[in-house]
Amino acid sequence: MPIQEKRLKQKAAVKDSILCAARTIVLKEGWQAVSIRKIAEVIGYSLPVVYKHFESKDAILEEFVKQGFELLSELMLDTKAKETTAEKQLTAMALAYFEFAFSKREYYQMMFGLGMPTCERVNQINEIGKFSSIVVNTIQNLINEEEVNEKIILKFHTFWSILHGLSSINMVNIAATPNEMQQRVLLDAVQGFIKNINN
Repeated sequence: MPIQEKRLKQKAAVKDSILCAARTIVLKEGWQAVSIRKIAEVIGYSLPVVYKHFESKDAILEEFVKQGFELLSELMLDTKAKETTAEKQLTAMALAYFEFAFSKREYYQMMFGLGMPTCERVNQINEIGKFSSIVVNTIQNLINEEEVNEKIILKFHTFWSILHGLSSINMVNIAATPNEMQQRVLLDAVQGFIKNINN
């Protein structure tokens, strides 16, 4: 293996171990407990090595945000492809989103640790924009509009607020995965949203 390729692989391995350590700390103690020093201790490297890959705790958070939204976008695309109508797609995507929030809890908490992403944040991070576009496109198909307009953007924010709100509420109240009642509440909210989407 050429030296350059070996160095790149080593660099990627160290970066992965940093993110893995941060994820472990988040799951055990929450994001507030994450620090560059604690990560260095967990992976057995010096502080400069960690700083060489991530200049700050915020840089690590941003990497998790990117990875989390990439995973969520892939899930939304896969889920959407399994259904034939926009109504069924949106319902299935809502259930998949809800499941993602709990199965990838450490990502979800870091993706939304500071609340819903602002429009500026969506524009800065491609992965958030990708997720938004998938949902916006589905809502656009459901409303049957030729172009994305103010109404579609409003409905997108309403839909995302429903998903995030219910996910956050249930994440505080339950330790593992949502039960049947929580899923029924989600379906009730989403079906009401779809029924009134043209109002």
